[in-house]
Amino acid sequence: MKFCNKIITTRSQYAGAAQHKCHCPKGHSGECNEFPFLEHLKTVAPSVANKIKRDATMTTGAAWKSENAGPNRILRWVMMLDDEDLLEYGLDMSKLKPGVIAKLREKAADYDSCILVAAKLTWLVYQMENAPIPPTEIRKYLENLFGEMEPNSTLCVICKLPLDFNLFNLAVRGKAAIETCHKNPRMHNSDNVGFGHRECNIAQGNKSLDEFYSWINGIISRVNSES
Repeated sequence: MKFCNKIITTRSQYAGAAQHKCHCPKGHSGECNEFPFLEHLKTVAPSVANKIKRDATMTTGAAWKSENAGPNRILRWVMMLDDEDLLEYGLDMSKLKPGVIAKLREKAADYDSCILVAAKLTWLVYQMENAPIPPTEIRKYLENLFGEMEPNSTLCVICKLPLDFNLFNLAVRGKAAIETCHKNPRMHNSDNVGFGHRECNIAQGNKSLDEFYSWINGIISRVNSES
């Protein structure tokens, strides 16, 4: 699919880090839109739409902001800038701990990849059990990008059990029961992203799926050898 790609003005303090673009199909009618595939979810499930946009475009960090903890959330493509350029946005990396810097840099991704991640997550949401039915225009848009949708086909990236859309409404101590996951936590692109149960995502930690499964198999082998 070819996008419109008309530049969209933004009031973000990081506007100079990347040009925001229209992702409606090329030659579309009506206003330009950076996230046209989220318009339906914004109406029927705004918290889910906000989560998709947030997880696709923002890094994650501590639940607070301090010199030790670093920024809570920041645009992923901003973290692709070098330290000198980040100073222009009031981000002094020299004041952060090495572990915080490594985590922020690990979450970096270019603007175009982040938009495609948001679209991929939307495509997966509509294929969950009990998910809302997307309008035909949005369904065709997403299928042109990622293939035909199959109802009830979205699985937890980690444990491979089906995911229910209603899990988005469940939370324990303020934490959602379903989270955005990465097959390899060090890569943020549409081929590497999905959804998973919170407990599965916690268990995987910073391991890739291959590393995680190997670790689990090692535990099982050791347990069986003692039986």
